[in-house]
Amino acid sequence: MYAPAKLHRVPQEAWMCMGFLKPGESSERRCDTDESLTSRSCDKANIVNPHAKQEELKNSDLSNKADNVVQLKPQNLQFALRVGVPHTFRVSFKRAEGYPIDLYYLMDLSFSMKDDLDMIKNLGQDIVNILGTFTKDIRIGFGSFVDKVTLPYVSQVKAKKNHPCPSRMYSCQPAFSFKSILGLTRDAADFTREVSRQRISGNLDSPEAGFDAIMQAAVCQDVIGWKNVTRILVYTSDDTFHIAGDGRLAGIYEPHDGRCHLNGSGFYNGNRFDYPSIGHLSRVLTANNIQLIFAVTKESFAAYKVLSNLIPQSVVGILENDSSNVVQLISEAYNNLHSTVFLEHHEAPQGLEVSYQSHCDLSRDGATWQKKGECVNVKINQQVDFTVRLNVSECLAEKTQFHLKVQGISERLKITVETLCDCNCKPKEVSSEHCSGHGTLSCGSCSCDSGFLGQRCECEQTEGTASLDALCRQNDSPELCSGHGSCECGVCRCRGSHSGQFCQCDDNNCERHNNALCGGNGRCDCGECKCSPGYTGSACQCSTRTDKCRTGANVTCSGRGKCQCNRCHCDQDFGDLHCSAIINACSRFEKCVTCISKNEAKGDVQEICEEQCHPAQLYKVSGPKDFPCSNESLTYEVKLSPDGSIQLHYTDLPRSIDKTYVIILSSVLGIIFIGVAVILICRLLLEMHYRREYHSFLKAQEQTVWRDTNNPLFQNATTTVMNPLHDD
Repeated sequence: MYAPAKLHRVPQEAWMCMGFLKPGESSERRCDTDESLTSRSCDKANIVNPHAKQEELKNSDLSNKADNVVQLKPQNLQFALRVGVPHTFRVSFKRAEGYPIDLYYLMDLSFSMKDDLDMIKNLGQDIVNILGTFTKDIRIGFGSFVDKVTLPYVSQVKAKKNHPCPSRMYSCQPAFSFKSILGLTRDAADFTREVSRQRISGNLDSPEAGFDAIMQAAVCQDVIGWKNVTRILVYTSDDTFHIAGDGRLAGIYEPHDGRCHLNGSGFYNGNRFDYPSIGHLSRVLTANNIQLIFAVTKESFAAYKVLSNLIPQSVVGILENDSSNVVQLISEAYNNLHSTVFLEHHEAPQGLEVSYQSHCDLSRDGATWQKKGECVNVKINQQVDFTVRLNVSECLAEKTQFHLKVQGISERLKITVETLCDCNCKPKEVSSEHCSGHGTLSCGSCSCDSGFLGQRCECEQTEGTASLDALCRQNDSPELCSGHGSCECGVCRCRGSHSGQFCQCDDNNCERHNNALCGGNGRCDCGECKCSPGYTGSACQCSTRTDKCRTGANVTCSGRGKCQCNRCHCDQDFGDLHCSAIINACSRFEKCVTCISKNEAKGDVQEICEEQCHPAQLYKVSGPKDFPCSNESLTYEVKLSPDGSIQLHYTDLPRSIDKTYVIILSSVLGIIFIGVAVILICRLLLEMHYRREYHSFLKAQEQTVWRDTNNPLFQNATTTVMNPLHDD
């Protein structure tokens, strides 16, 4: 009995329920495209080609009424899809104006945040006022965290444990992992009052237990008081965070279980579980529709920016050292979160591909398909649309549900999907004419009555089934029709490219050339190529023509090779396209030229050097020539003539002088010339210097003026000598 086949072979595939198969064709051949079935003479009335169906179970209009807020349209759809046939539908989103907000303020109370705590004590009403520009329905709560109360995070010395601050001048409370101080409330004064009662604390290391706090704030729904509204978690800190695995430093190995562990006083004992992982936090925040605002100092901004990239619906803002700008930062972060809309799917079944086109702006319509829908700079009350495409690649075992949602919004679009994979056949037809009156027609396939065989029950079983099957076995093979056909009434009906009495021949299994069966120049006949005229070879790869082997002289391969497949295959020592080049001609005939140079004066060198020069013909040319080959006294070339004969042309080498003497003499003369030139240049420069100095002396002498004057300090020498013998 034939079971209905699955519609998953090709896109836009039809299913043919009534039989129109050729002899030997498998029942699967009924499954094809409309065009193919029609071309094979199938009646259009017998073609079953189901189309995808879409049913809207709930499609309420978008609304921002307080008692009936609808931001996502539609809300519930059901699809029946064809495998491989994409189906699209439209989704609209408009963020409601005045949608309620729950904001939970989560603060780091380590000692470095002392100034920030003093500032936050007076900001409760300011936070409510700034959020009041977006909605009138606001609730606010407060929680704090420090670190796990164990080494190496918090000192276990009794005095330091009770008073972890670095100085007795400050009033500190003992450290704790996390505590919820105030659940969500509309009373801003209550927020201010509870925060004012808080005291700073302290720990030993820089990173804090922020991940523990975020996890408990997200999963402790009843304690925090989250409602089905816009949920915002504001996280403030001036340092980094501990991550999963850090707990091992304190001997804490058990991974976090993702459950609420607050006691009756709102405290969380973090010494049992390790810190949550980033992936775990991301999943929990997404599942609870919580949007996260990191308000951190400039020094920690880079680390939290990387963290934000891993957590959907989270942003990072730079906090002043005393948190004085936290209200403005919350306002800006809220705007950034809600101006970006992400539409994505969750829990889609395997084999179903979901893709999106975003239509954010009428002037710039999205044309590319993406893994999720995205629109930026979206304003309140601005509607954005998305085209969603569903494409199932395999039949689903049963109806499957998944949902689409906008990040940070609790509303969901529920989608139910089933696949159209079974043929909806007509009622069975007993003793059908299609089955030769000897069988029942069901889904286009015949189920033969007892004693009849064949695709249409056309064969009467006069002999045993085993004897009929034996006629379809080659050499007592255990396989009917070599496994490549069906045995009908003792005759093999081959499938595909197989042929022969027993379907033993594969007409697609011949030798290939250039990746083409039989080189594209013949047909495959039972594993052997039958070549078209003008071709030969096991794969019909050779042309019988010889035009590409002939030169201008109409000589095949220059007389030095054979033409095979219209290509020259050269003899030894010959090459090139037409075997017109002699390989290593200079070295091959070097002995021949040596013989010529020694015996040229003795007579006919062609005869004397016959042994060394065979089969070349020798020709001496006059005058200097620039031949490519040479020995000690001759220069020569070897070339092939058009008729295939080898010719050796040679001549004497031009006489040359001894280069050794030339080099030595040139070097000596060069040295002498350079030396003389250097001496002359030096002497010339020296002479020029002397002349400049002499002219300078003459000029100075001409400018000198000599005057005769008396030196007032000079007195002439006067000596008086008295002669005692002289008497006046």
